[in-house]
Amino acid sequence: MSTTRGKSGLEGINQVPVRQSSLAALGLASLGVVFGDIGTSPLYTLKTVVTLAGGKSDPDVVLGCLSLIIWTLTIITTIKYVMVAMQIDNDGEGGILALMSLIGIKRHNRPMIIAAGLFGAALIYGDGAITPAISVLSAVEGLERAAPTVAPYILPLTIGILVALFLIQPLGTARIGRAFGPIMLLWFVVIGLLGLIGMFRHPSVIAAINPVYAIHFLAMSGVTGFLVLGGVFLCVTGAEALYADMGHFGAAPIRLSWFAIVFPALFFSYAGQSAYILDNGASDDNIFFRLCPDSLLLPLVILATLATIIASQSIISGAFSMTRQAIRLGWMPRMFITQTSEEGYGQIYVGVVNWLLMLVTIGLVLAFRKSDNLASAYGIAVSATMLMTSVLLFIAMREILQWSVIKAAIVAGVFLTVDSMFFAANLVKIADGGYVPLILAASVYAVMYIWHIGQTAIRDRLRDRRKIPLSMFLEGLSAAGVSRARGSAVFLTRVKTETPPVISWYVDHSHSLQERVVALTIETQPTPWVDDASRATLTLEGPNFWRVNARYGFLERPDVTRLLDDLTKRGCGVDLTDVTYYVAVETVVSREDGGGLPKWLVAVFALFHRNSMHLSDAFNFPRDRLIEIGRQVAI
Repeated sequence: MSTTRGKSGLEGINQVPVRQSSLAALGLASLGVVFGDIGTSPLYTLKTVVTLAGGKSDPDVVLGCLSLIIWTLTIITTIKYVMVAMQIDNDGEGGILALMSLIGIKRHNRPMIIAAGLFGAALIYGDGAITPAISVLSAVEGLERAAPTVAPYILPLTIGILVALFLIQPLGTARIGRAFGPIMLLWFVVIGLLGLIGMFRHPSVIAAINPVYAIHFLAMSGVTGFLVLGGVFLCVTGAEALYADMGHFGAAPIRLSWFAIVFPALFFSYAGQSAYILDNGASDDNIFFRLCPDSLLLPLVILATLATIIASQSIISGAFSMTRQAIRLGWMPRMFITQTSEEGYGQIYVGVVNWLLMLVTIGLVLAFRKSDNLASAYGIAVSATMLMTSVLLFIAMREILQWSVIKAAIVAGVFLTVDSMFFAANLVKIADGGYVPLILAASVYAVMYIWHIGQTAIRDRLRDRRKIPLSMFLEGLSAAGVSRARGSAVFLTRVKTETPPVISWYVDHSHSLQERVVALTIETQPTPWVDDASRATLTLEGPNFWRVNARYGFLERPDVTRLLDDLTKRGCGVDLTDVTYYVAVETVVSREDGGGLPKWLVAVFALFHRNSMHLSDAFNFPRDRLIEIGRQVAI
């Protein structure tokens, strides 16, 4: 473990290095961050499945649906993510972007890998908007059974909770995060016990462990069985988080929590709800709350609301983390990222993402009004992401795990078959609301694509301009009468060879250059962390002229001041008490010769570029020693 990574943190909890934390403690912490989404799925999954199955309480239907849920949890969550995907990590980090970065540099067919990874990541934003809406709404709807008179206030109360949730995001989650694990542990214990008690009403539900019930139900139900798959998939909508949050806790604590607590609790909850249906028939209201005695219903609703808030918090924090990864990998405009706690690098806040998610989430609640309706929009984004992940996993099995073609094909084939079935079943939901996450994903993907195309065009355009070898440029300074001012200058540049355009432009206009100069290039690596020993290369290109190539992982934030302080100990002669930093600020316009990018694309990219965070802020330049050099770039 590198020094840098040892300082990393968890989303929403107080992180300490793994070597200082017990496996059980990290497992408890993971309950509040990793399992919030999948842990609150029993609130609405079986209710949706039974409705899609026609509201029947026939044993073949109920046991078939329960068997589908059990084996979906087993194949997708347990085998695919917990047992297989967690073997593949990018320097300890997981998730579709980390997986894309890991295998993208090992394959010649890079564009297809990148497209699959980016679209899968874009789809997660759709999930990030729908999860808080359906989770909180389904929990608050439990009040309707406890006190029917509050029915008119369900919607306003849900919106109030969601608004409050997004409003507290700038404060960070370091303090409240310490309670996440224990609350979710209580949640899993409660739903497991309620489900176990419910099973005593009809113990025959245990037979649903046999996959024959699932197969028989699909074979006999025809189109209805196919539609039911779209509802069954809701039970694993949080499974992607298992892999994405692996870097925060490590694989072992997540596996421990899944097998020891989460999976058993989910099994008992779904089995108990199924037993209730067999014993009492299908119900129009939420089956989950029917398992609870009336005297304990209000405390259960409160606990369910807390659990759904935690689940929503996990999704929001995950959206912040994924945004930072995309920014550092060069696939999203730079946004201002606030570190909300010194205790952990993962505790961050991205204002633009937060407020956009809040507007979309509240809009979804107002548009769909009930959790049943939202279920129609839920699932398609996650099923598509899981399908993309399965494609990338097949490549990783061959390239990273070194599995044989036959073994990788069989395992990935099972995953792809199951994922494809669920994706196809969810496609039926498009007209009923499934278009919402697809539109959100397409919008995010368009932003990623336009930003990357524009940034590449700028690099190519500037590359065309650099024709002067650095040695020739340095030799010509005296002949050109360029005065050498006292002090040191650090120029941020993309150019790693020849003369950086920003330096030649500065000399042409000021007719001077400091005595000591550093040409600094900062690169983002396809790994989340870079060891300090491999942080930077320092090359003396001429008298008092150094070239520095610094490398940072996509989960790190560059700190130029600290970097130069380290480099002075390695022979870089800049005077940190008398240094000026120069950063080019480009104004993007269309090319007048009719070449380059389409004008509409340039206009959109220019809008993103003008409103993105300045490089000076992204790389932590001292503002009182910074000079921004404006220049126009035609792409």
